[in-house]
Amino acid sequence: MIEYKGYTAVFEFDPSVDAFHGRVIGLQDIVTFEGRSIDELRSAMEESTEDYLEFCAKIGKEPERPYRGEFIVRTTPEVHRAVATAAEAHGMSLNAWVESTLTDVARQVRPEPRGKAKRAGTGPGRKRTAARSKKSHTRTSR
Repeated sequence: MIEYKGYTAVFEFDPSVDAFHGRVIGLQDIVTFEGRSIDELRSAMEESTEDYLEFCAKIGKEPERPYRGEFIVRTTPEVHRAVATAAEAHGMSLNAWVESTLTDVARQVRPEPRGKAKRAGTGPGRKRTAARSKKSHTRTSR
């Protein structure tokens, strides 16, 4: 993973074209990039992120931010009760216990390879709304 201005990207190597392909994660908009080396990839990610921010400003759209620090979890009453009981037993609020538990799990989990690389951002229903360069691609939903 690589980060730039609060955005996080993942990448894969595609041996069929001898290049890395990357995409910014956590957005509905699509921001992709590519490079033949890690340095080139990092530079392309920064360029693509800047293109995305400039494009959003140009069309008057607020750029998406990956995460705002809160989310809703829907669960069964039994699980809710068990989690609340565990939090109370540890002398913590429910939010503090969930955050602590998720942090512990997230530190243990590592992304696994996803097979052969494919070009990110090519799914159906996505509309290209920005110019693309050879190394970076930006698409935004409206």
